Amino acid sequence: MAKPKSKFEKIAFVASEVAEAGEALARLTARYGSVDAREADAIVALGGDGLMLQTLHRYMNDRIPIYGMNRGSVGFLMNEYREDGLLERLADAEMSRVHPLAMVAYDAQGKASKALAINEVSLFRETFQAAKLRISIDGTVRMEELICDGVLVATPAGSTAYNLSAHGPILPINAPLLTLTPISPFRPRRWRGALLPNRARISVVALEHEKRPVSAVADAHEFRNMVRVEIEQARTIDLFMMFDPGHNLDERILAEQFRY
Repeated sequence: MAKPKSKFEKIAFVASEVAEAGEALARLTARYGSVDAREADAIVALGGDGLMLQTLHRYMNDRIPIYGMNRGSVGFLMNEYREDGLLERLADAEMSRVHPLAMVAYDAQGKASKALAINEVSLFRETFQAAKLRISIDGTVRMEELICDGVLVATPAGSTAYNLSAHGPILPINAPLLTLTPISPFRPRRWRGALLPNRARISVVALEHEKRPVSAVADAHEFRNMVRVEIEQARTIDLFMMFDPGHNLDERILAEQFRY
């Protein structure tokens, strides 16, 4: 009896610029063929977590599932690299759906700059002067003044990235939460951040912005000298990442909490 066809027959391959990724791209393309990404059933990304984020951003509105294979370093968002049985792995893969953050940053003249972030939106001090930030949630001021190097808002997918390095909590991938995490807080020194519902609207105002300039960063998109930043989840945008069974983001995030 003929084997049923995989629902992932048309594959688009993308690769980072490192030599290992380029070599893998050549071998896999020769073996499985490749189509234009927007005609593909799935995109296979060859590289590290940086490439996965770039690929998710590039095809943000196309609803094409992306399956990463690690040809980089950390590879938290990637699957193990193997060349055999790729169609079967795609057919058996588990799908994780995530929503990015929508950031609108305003400068002193009121000009708005917009960007989307899959991992986190961060605000950073630009000079030797500490930032002074006022934080509001859903229109209510929750912290009049946070003196710090900065603050970030992370999605569950991004909670194991910069957020974790800043001592923020790890979130299960399907948790309806965002984490608000300070970066090197000076006052209040013991404030460790907050867990917020994923429908929260977060507003951060840079106080004394001329003396203490602040940058706003959505993943790799940076805007300097911002005075107010609005952040909320873009719930109308669905991003799909594919993982081998037993190695999905839920499992990886759970395992990460027991590392020491």
